Amino acid sequence: MNNLKKIGLTALAGSLVATSVAYSGELAVTGSAGMNFKNYSTSQTGKSVSMANSVYFKGAGETDSGLNIAVSFELDDGSKSSGAQTALFDNHSVSVGNDSLGTVTVHGHGGSNSAAALDGTAAGDFWDNTLGISSTNTPKASASGNGLVVYSLPAVVDGLALAASYASAGENDQGSTAYGAVYTGFEGLTLSFGKGSNSGTKNVDKDQTIMKASYAYGPITVGYSDNDYDHTSANSDQGVKSFSLAYTLTDAISLSYGEETIEKTGTSSDIEVEGMTASYTSGGMTVGLTSIEATNVDHSNTAINNDNEFWKVSLSFAF
Repeated sequence: MNNLKKIGLTALAGSLVATSVAYSGELAVTGSAGMNFKNYSTSQTGKSVSMANSVYFKGAGETDSGLNIAVSFELDDGSKSSGAQTALFDNHSVSVGNDSLGTVTVHGHGGSNSAAALDGTAAGDFWDNTLGISSTNTPKASASGNGLVVYSLPAVVDGLALAASYASAGENDQGSTAYGAVYTGFEGLTLSFGKGSNSGTKNVDKDQTIMKASYAYGPITVGYSDNDYDHTSANSDQGVKSFSLAYTLTDAISLSYGEETIEKTGTSSDIEVEGMTASYTSGGMTVGLTSIEATNVDHSNTAINNDNEFWKVSLSFAF
């Protein structure tokens, strides 16, 4: 990590009024890189080799009035599309606040609303590995989008974090809202609850409710999640349930197993995904192994090539 002291930064904050704040603070530059070797079943893309890379620029400081200002930009070559150089910048945000007032964050790109920020499955989103699950059948979430505003409330109870968010909504002027709560006040236990909407289309209601729980006892951690998505059209209602079991052998070695079930009204069968992971970490290097199997990827148990497998060997670095 490289730190450049006394860098003048300018931040824009506020959902209704834009205020320019100049201050002296600190700029930190961090990064990550990785190498991946993947293999898909014959009904998918076969073997592939890829790399991953990101550089993060994060500035932070405090104004004379006691407000904490932070800005973050991710430089990611993998986000570039259609030759647009501006797409090299991926996730970016600016925030302002303190422990007494809470913190307002505006996400220019890459933010998740206060419910969707919690909706990763207990197993770790195994479904999101090019297993042949179409976009119409992948897990759905409430609205986020560019320009998302998130307000993290100040602490009201020890171990309880509360947040609310607002996303502008295209055709519908009312916008989309969400809120989330995470409780960690009991040792080893984490409870999460979130609820959000997507009001981006007139006369269409989409509502998400997410509940999660995990408990760690010694080297063993058990997790469960339930993501419920209600749509105006009954045949678009969806439920995603997942559980996981993780075991930490040492500070460097960990193993996990997880399952995910995607249910959708009007379909003949559920999508079932199960997988195992193993990782070894030494310093800033992590070696990972992942093996996943998915069945009925099109919500049907009769179609050809609707069962797929995936495994990956990865080597990643943080610096």
